[in-house]
Amino acid sequence: MPGAPLPLHIFEPRYRQLTVDLVTGVVPDKQFGVVAVREGWTPESDPGDEAGGLHRVGCTAELIDARRLPDGRFDIVTRGVRRFRLLNVDAEARPYLTGEVEYVPDEPAAKPDDLPALATAARAAHRRYCVTAWKSGDWSEPADEVGSAELAHLLAADCLLPMSDRQLLLEQTSPEIRLRMVRALLIREAGLLHRLRAVPAPMHTYAVEHSAN
Repeated sequence: MPGAPLPLHIFEPRYRQLTVDLVTGVVPDKQFGVVAVREGWTPESDPGDEAGGLHRVGCTAELIDARRLPDGRFDIVTRGVRRFRLLNVDAEARPYLTGEVEYVPDEPAAKPDDLPALATAARAAHRRYCVTAWKSGDWSEPADEVGSAELAHLLAADCLLPMSDRQLLLEQTSPEIRLRMVRALLIREAGLLHRLRAVPAPMHTYAVEHSAN
């Protein structure tokens, strides 16, 4: 999500090479693209066509810090910068996928005067979700100066929303609609957590190192 932190553990050889290229300047501006894999797609379901399993809209990530481990893996910290639409993918030029993209800006706010109220409502929904999901001290609210256009992305990134919902938020270019969407999603998720009396597990709990993605 634009503006949101994204820590990553890099273990696959092609992404180790990408990290080296980012650190050494082979990849300019220390930025790379992050694109979600479509739900249900696996390399085995469509051999040889990794691009076919990718969503069309992703986000650039800026490398903030990289720590190389003794065995060649990396722990890196990145931050989302801006959305892009994937136009084509090249699987041959580098060990990792590269592609041509066009950036996806927001639309001008249709009703700018509505944004402060929508932002307040979205923050309240985020607060309710976090109080329900996390222990005290495990979460914090976005700073007051965070703009309305960026706020929905930061609120969503701080919560364990399904990938399909996160993708819809990423693709939404109306700041007003995006704030309404994230508020509705967080209210829904907080309600589910309250009824189930369960706390979500972090996404990395389900990570498996043999995945091609």
